[in-house]
Amino acid sequence: MDKTQPHPVFKLATELGPLIVFFVANAKFNLFVATGAFMVAIIAAMIASYMVVRHVPMMAIVTAVIVLVFGTLTLVLHDETFIKVKPTIIYGLFAAILGGGLLFGRSFIAILFNQMFNLTPKGWRILTMRWALFFLGMAVLNEVIWRTQSTDFWVAFKAFGAIPITMVFAISQMPVIKRYHLEPASLEASEAEAGDLSKG
Repeated sequence: MDKTQPHPVFKLATELGPLIVFFVANAKFNLFVATGAFMVAIIAAMIASYMVVRHVPMMAIVTAVIVLVFGTLTLVLHDETFIKVKPTIIYGLFAAILGGGLLFGRSFIAILFNQMFNLTPKGWRILTMRWALFFLGMAVLNEVIWRTQSTDFWVAFKAFGAIPITMVFAISQMPVIKRYHLEPASLEASEAEAGDLSKG
């Protein structure tokens, strides 16, 4: 299936939109109403993404599934804990997938990013390890915040803190990307795109 690269503004809207809905609904009503609104917004964002670019990123699908599962538990059991621990589960899962992939000589970051740039196997290995550690750190940070701060503070951090932190981290990885960049036509690039780290 052909995939087109979405406009950066559209991509940001589909990622940040549901979080803004979550924040506003929590401010006007409560966390349970916000959770329901967040679930609906996540589904709407996925539908919009598919309609515009005919593709939904795998990370977005995994995140949506976990949101729906833990959101449902939050509403059915009327327990805030489930929705608050949801980011910890998502970040922990991504860290485990990336770290586990490295143990088997695979870079799942490479598979996700292969249409954006090409790196040597060593470059993918370094980038994958850094993202795995970043996600692990975000999981710990979420646990600290929801267990020690108010619900409103946690919601604000989730809506307006996590994405900027992620963007700053992503930008900080540009030196590594530039250092290990490959021209797409090379054989080694093809191996890197496949996420094969055994050659580096």
